[in-house]
Amino acid sequence: MIANTDPEVTFAMDAQADQNALERKVSRDAVIELIELLYFGYRDFTSDPDVLLLDFGFGRAHHRVVHFVGRNPGISVAELLDILRITKQSLARVLKELVERGIIEQRSGDADRRRRLLHLTEDGVSLHERLMQPQIERVQAAIRHAGGDAAPVFQQVLYGLINEEERHRVEQVVAP
Repeated sequence: MIANTDPEVTFAMDAQADQNALERKVSRDAVIELIELLYFGYRDFTSDPDVLLLDFGFGRAHHRVVHFVGRNPGISVAELLDILRITKQSLARVLKELVERGIIEQRSGDADRRRRLLHLTEDGVSLHERLMQPQIERVQAAIRHAGGDAAPVFQQVLYGLINEEERHRVEQVVAP
């Protein structure tokens, strides 16, 4: 290949290289801003339920258990462990508290009596709804703010944050 020694072409190539570098920098900065917004969004997304949870002496682990049991009545302990990716010991502690407080009940499976299936009690259904309502309102407001057609794009971005090998499984949990 012959090197181009024309100063105007070299200047144009340098300008294009500078523009490409600038676009990469802006893109990186934009991504960092999105990451920071994700942190702030999560902080505020969880703030309303956190206040309600404090009234019960519960934390976010309790919230996640109540949520996924509420959305998947009859879920097994093993399936819940797989979704939450926490230790058996952590789940056992949280479940014990939720069962003792009358939020969750454990039933034996029909086919396998050794299998423990989890269900929300009436109080659990009420708590689940109270925890979900402010989050539903917050997400709806955010989608309205971004434009009503933003929901599918937002959904795709969130799926894109999930490890690729997990996406199909998450899709099954999210839309049973």
